Amino acid sequence: MSANDSLVCDRKVGVWMYQNSGGPEIEQKLILQLLDRGINSITGLDLRFAEGSKEGILCKGVNMTELDAFFSYNAGEQTVAQVYMYQILSEFIPTLNNYKAFALAEDKFQSNMLLAKAGIPTSDFYLCHKEELSALNEQFEKWHNKMVYKPVDGWGGNGMALIENKSVLETLMPFINRSDTRSVYVERFIKNDYSDFRVDIVDGQFVACYGRKANGRDWRTNITSGGSVILREANDEIIDLAIRATAALNLEIGGVDILYDEEKEEYVVLEVNGIPAFATPEQEEMGLDFNDRKIDLIVNMIDRITKK
Repeated sequence: MSANDSLVCDRKVGVWMYQNSGGPEIEQKLILQLLDRGINSITGLDLRFAEGSKEGILCKGVNMTELDAFFSYNAGEQTVAQVYMYQILSEFIPTLNNYKAFALAEDKFQSNMLLAKAGIPTSDFYLCHKEELSALNEQFEKWHNKMVYKPVDGWGGNGMALIENKSVLETLMPFINRSDTRSVYVERFIKNDYSDFRVDIVDGQFVACYGRKANGRDWRTNITSGGSVILREANDEIIDLAIRATAALNLEIGGVDILYDEEKEEYVVLEVNGIPAFATPEQEEMGLDFNDRKIDLIVNMIDRITKK
């Protein structure tokens, strides 16, 4: 600190930030900007180490129910126990994202239902009990024998399968029947150029847009599936679609994946992510320069919701 050496910090927020791909540098910038607003930060509050009692939720010696807010930003480490503690904590203090919106974004079926009801174009989707193979076959034929199987709570392209013929569907079903899942969720395959738009929204405001492109050996654009980041500009229609999608799910922070449907000739929301990544140092070198704006908007939002 320099100009604000005598600043009185009357608020305290918890932070759990990912620690790879430039995460520590992002966290440090966030902490310093919050400090300039009179807000102290307690970092490393991984809910994996949280314990609950009638005294509150204790994590690394901190009673988290006494914090003014909790900022959780770690997509790669979310266990069932951590999410459960996140849900409970949200009953006592503001969390970013709020738990209900976070949980909705984690569930593809629920989020797509809300998007569709809000009049936001999405892929056609279908969910049924895993024993209803005949209904699934009918849906497959309705979509001209091409659809995508997705776990409702998966991320990064994990567990997805492209179904292009009935033999693939029949091969997939025994695997699904052996799994713990009760339902099968599928989406109509969207004919596209194997690239997408990722649009970041914070507090209802546009942050940035970039794209992901499949590697030519896979139809998925996800980075974890071999896709690569590309520079891409968003037009007004795409930005408006992303803002409406995050608002429909009540997300304070969201990354909206958008495809251009070549058959229907329209942009569609493929997925809304509750923890969209900051640009990595390598991506910043290639021209993705939105990190500072994103930090500014997050700090403004934390400042607003913790005002006493």
